[in-house]
Amino acid sequence: MSDMPKQPKQKKSRKESAFARKLRAIRVNRAVFLSAIVILLALAVVLVITAAMNRARRRAAEEVIKPVTGGEELTEPAPVQKPDDPKPTPETDRPVDPVPTVQTVPTLSLPVDGALLQAHSADLQVFSRTMQDYRVHLGVDLATAADAPVLAAADGTVARIWDDPMMGKCVAISHAADSLTVYKNLAVDLPENIAVGASVARGQRIGTVGDTALLEVAEEPHLHLEMTVGGLQVNPLDYFPASVLASLEQDASYEDVSAGK
Repeated sequence: MSDMPKQPKQKKSRKESAFARKLRAIRVNRAVFLSAIVILLALAVVLVITAAMNRARRRAAEEVIKPVTGGEELTEPAPVQKPDDPKPTPETDRPVDPVPTVQTVPTLSLPVDGALLQAHSADLQVFSRTMQDYRVHLGVDLATAADAPVLAAADGTVARIWDDPMMGKCVAISHAADSLTVYKNLAVDLPENIAVGASVARGQRIGTVGDTALLEVAEEPHLHLEMTVGGLQVNPLDYFPASVLASLEQDASYEDVSAGK
C-alpha cells in the first residue's frame, strides 16, 4: 500500500522528458534556420560587392578605350624622310632583276698567215703522212713559215700550257661562252708574258710555229689549231668569217702528196 502513490510522479517525469525533447528540437531547428539565413546574407553581400567591382572595372576600361569624338579618325603618323633620301616610288621599291648577259662564241681571226694544210675531220679518216695510216683529224693544220708568229685568235685568258708527247708544246686560251682555242706544234720557248691566268688580246703573240708535234713531224711547218665549245670538239673553220675562209686556199703540195699515196 505504501508504493501506490509513487506511480503518478513517474508519469509526470516522462511527460516532462518528452517536452524537453521537443524544446531541444525546436531550438536546433531555429539554429539551422538562423545559420542558413546568415549564409544567404553573406552570399548576397559578396554578390553585391562583386557586381560593384565589375561595374567599376567596366567604367575604367571604357575610359581608357573611349573613342575620339568630333569625327576625328585615328591615323598612323607619316614616316619621316631624310632630305637626302629619294622619294620611294612603286618602281624603285621593287627589286630590279639584273638582265642576264648572253655570251656568244667569238668570231676568230687567223692565228698565222698561211694556207689550209689539213681540214677538220672528226667522222672521216684522212691519211697521215707521218704515221702512214688513216685516222681522224680533230683540228685544222695551217701551213706557214717556220718560226712564224702565232697570234691569239680572240680575246681570252690562258687556261693551260703543257707539253703533249705527240703534239708538242700546246697553249689553250679560254674565251666567252665556254669556248676554247688550242694551239699545238708550237716552239718550246714562249713569250715571257704568256702564263696560265694571263689575259691575252686578239692578235697578241702567244708563241711561234715549231716542229714539236711528233705525230705530224713529216708535214711542212704548220700550226695545228683545235677548238672546243662547252667541252665538245668543233671545227674551228665554222667560227671564222667568210672573208677569212675565202683567203684560206688548200695547200697544193699537200694535195699532190696525199693523192700519190
